[in-house]
Amino acid sequence: MSEPIKTYRDLIAWQKAFSVGKVVYAAASKLPDHERFGLIAAIRRSSVTVASHIAQGYGRGNTQDYLWFLKQARGEIYQLDTQLLFATDFNYLPADDYRPIKQQLDEAERVLAGLIRSLGG
Repeated sequence: MSEPIKTYRDLIAWQKAFSVGKVVYAAASKLPDHERFGLIAAIRRSSVTVASHIAQGYGRGNTQDYLWFLKQARGEIYQLDTQLLFATDFNYLPADDYRPIKQQLDEAERVLAGLIRSLGG
């Protein structure tokens, strides 16, 4: 039997988002310095926003707001994947680095989608 949810940190969706966020944030350092204010900034912002939205929604205290933030987090996953695809297509991020990140993003999205469904969203 799993432990009860006492805080947003207990949510598997948040844990997966936090984990992939750290990996992506670090991977952004491989991008060229001239992208510091472009793709690097966008990727890093998106990488922390997914877990942040899950936490913020949890803290809102009502299901409607919670669902809204969870759906925002899901949108951020898609946005982040798009940004990483740009980086890969521009040969800033090696495809061998992108593939495992994409697997983590897909897993985070699956778990997040399950949480959204469980709340009636």
